[in-house]
Amino acid sequence: MNRIKENLTAIRRNIIDTANNCGRNPEDIQLIGVSKKKPVQVMKQAIDAGLTILGENYIQEAMEKIDTIGREAAVWHFIGHLQSNKAKFAVQYFDLIHTVDTYKLAKEIDKQAKKLQKCQDILLQINIAMEDTKSGARKDEAVDLAQKIMACENLSLQGLMCMPPYFDDPEDARIYFKKLVQIRDDILAAGVSTGAMAQLSMGMSNDFAVAIQEGATMVRVGTAIFGSRM
Repeated sequence: MNRIKENLTAIRRNIIDTANNCGRNPEDIQLIGVSKKKPVQVMKQAIDAGLTILGENYIQEAMEKIDTIGREAAVWHFIGHLQSNKAKFAVQYFDLIHTVDTYKLAKEIDKQAKKLQKCQDILLQINIAMEDTKSGARKDEAVDLAQKIMACENLSLQGLMCMPPYFDDPEDARIYFKKLVQIRDDILAAGVSTGAMAQLSMGMSNDFAVAIQEGATMVRVGTAIFGSRM
């Protein structure tokens, strides 16, 4: 408990200092605790230490943990690859889905949200480095896909998400964060409303400070909060 609390304090200080140093408001940056594979007890410790947003990668695991911890105990973000046949569960359990990368998936989420009379918040995931091992829409698909999503009645497009390659030197990731900002600007230039592009989910434990410098509004931090082994 003390270690998690200390880690959260250090990360929040880093976020505040980084934001202030680049002329941003720290309150504009949300910290998402990546809790995949972490036991419920540890997640509860993080919530007790003040973590308000938890990000999960696997639907079945997340459903079991959310049922145990409680839907209202935190804000729940889905940050893993989502298959269309699991969309109904994502809509039932999650406040924000970061990983919408095809129109097929968007339509299925829209369909499931309509059944629940819910407007589902989503982000459009971009495969920013065009890696075969990662999901995400191509950069040249982004404008068209964003425009199509905007027409879905039960979806609320909030912005973009990306996962650059891992680098030992976080400076090497900067170019990819800049590219996501450019894609956001291209989507805005195409006439998509500013509100639909308000969020940029980018940056993880090793590079979130660089991501904040480039405009991240959501950083997804796991190891730096929970440790690599627990």
